[in-house]
Amino acid sequence: MEKLRIVFMGTPYFAVGILDSLLNQHYNVVGVVTAADKPAGRGQKINFSAVKTYALEKGLTILQPTNLKDESFIQELKNLEANCQVVVAFRMLPAVVWQMPKLGTFNLHASLLPQYRGAAPINWAIINGEEKTGVTTFFIDDKIDTGALILAKETPIEPTENAGQLHDRLMKLGSEAVLETLQLIETGTVSTTIQMENTALKTASKLHRENCKIDWTKSGEEIHNLIRGLSPYPAAWCIIHQEEQEWNVKIYESVFHPEIHSMNIGCILATKKEIKVAVKNGFIEIKNIQMPGKKRLTAAELLNGMTFLPSAMAL
Repeated sequence: MEKLRIVFMGTPYFAVGILDSLLNQHYNVVGVVTAADKPAGRGQKINFSAVKTYALEKGLTILQPTNLKDESFIQELKNLEANCQVVVAFRMLPAVVWQMPKLGTFNLHASLLPQYRGAAPINWAIINGEEKTGVTTFFIDDKIDTGALILAKETPIEPTENAGQLHDRLMKLGSEAVLETLQLIETGTVSTTIQMENTALKTASKLHRENCKIDWTKSGEEIHNLIRGLSPYPAAWCIIHQEEQEWNVKIYESVFHPEIHSMNIGCILATKKEIKVAVKNGFIEIKNIQMPGKKRLTAAELLNGMTFLPSAMAL
């Protein structure tokens, strides 16, 4: 059995859960590679990545290269003398980095590969109405999420689950998958499977303003899945138009009520406690909403101080 010396690479909170499980199992993490500090917010205060914040607490060696091919970074990485690298929600690595450790560099991806390769697999699995997802570990190669598969763990997606809830469950499942993968590497019992390429593959492309906008002409199921697939971050959005006013609003929670009706798509129906938007096969009830510059509110809280006129439309 080979004693592991691990370099961990990751940036967001999802990666913190995995790194924490490695330390709890007493793995020797000799270094952490994470994103460079960035100014954020109105005051442009310097922001640390979630992984850096955690690594500082634990007294780990931290590398923050802006260029992964930089000679000084490559030398620093070599000096750590790692024989295995674990990558979770980081960025594409050059060959000089992923080929460095003797026992390989493996990645944890939050989907059942080869489905949902890309930046936002948790979100897209829900947006597309999948009933199951999971996590996969694989050895990195020169493309994104295409390397030889090591192991996968599957879980159902609950019908009311949002991206934040699924994220937390997959972080726990991912920790288990990474620990099992490390045991296989440690004991020299890894066997891999080449990913199959086929035309039915769905991708998990980056989320941006355009693909987070609600299209009210779609079916109620599709709209509801978009809302929960983008909640709590980055959040589905739309424009609400009322007389001379328009607001860009974010919607965090919805319920779809299938119903035959003759209302125009996008019409808003509001009572004292409920907001519904007409769609082609029913109504989307908005449960949780954020007006521009305001905090998130339930529909009932918003309706305490705001009235929707019969002419109000969701665009």
